[in-house]
Amino acid sequence: MRLDKLLVELNIGTRSEVKALLKKGLIFVDGERAAKPEQKVDENSVVITYQGKEYTYKQFSYYVINKPKGVITATEDAHERTIMDVFYSKCPDAPRGLAPVGRLDKDTTGLLLITNDGQLAHDMLSPKKHVDKTYFVTLDGELTNENVADLEAGVHIGEGEPTAPATVQYEGGNTCYITIHEGKFHQVKRMFFEVGREVLELKRTAFGPLVLDEEKLPEGHFIELNRESFSCK
Repeated sequence: MRLDKLLVELNIGTRSEVKALLKKGLIFVDGERAAKPEQKVDENSVVITYQGKEYTYKQFSYYVINKPKGVITATEDAHERTIMDVFYSKCPDAPRGLAPVGRLDKDTTGLLLITNDGQLAHDMLSPKKHVDKTYFVTLDGELTNENVADLEAGVHIGEGEPTAPATVQYEGGNTCYITIHEGKFHQVKRMFFEVGREVLELKRTAFGPLVLDEEKLPEGHFIELNRESFSCK
């Protein structure tokens, strides 16, 4: 890979900015001062140093963020604050080109995967993979045994076929956990509406093998993962 392209990929600067840095002799490649933007480097093994900080290239990056309420799940938007605005404000050195996997509604909080690994994103979202998504739900009232049975069997939400079977953990009161593996628009809210309950608060607590630990990951915070941290079925 050309050195200037790699420097841009590492988010050190734009193409013109990194050329200026190279001209000033501020970039080191494996300990040697570099000057030529067209220099070829092995991106998989080279170590770049700039301002005393070492940079190494990773083809794919993986992060989990606890999405706060009030932001939309998008890479950019002309009017709304997005989850990527939140993420890059807290992790400005992260590579460009990252995107959330799937979406959570604006008023929904919880676990969201951010990556530039397109194949992984496809696998995590593919209905054929049956990747579970678990939500903690606060309702406007209690559920009956019949409500729980209906939700677990699948309910009609206006899309022809009923929703796929779900798992509901309910111990009374106005809260429960529900696990689904589909991702229809507003699905959880629509499912509870069909059994006569309104969702007041919704938080995703698990996505496949990823589980939200709110003590370690408060709303708006993120952690970086290795690819080995999770897998799809």
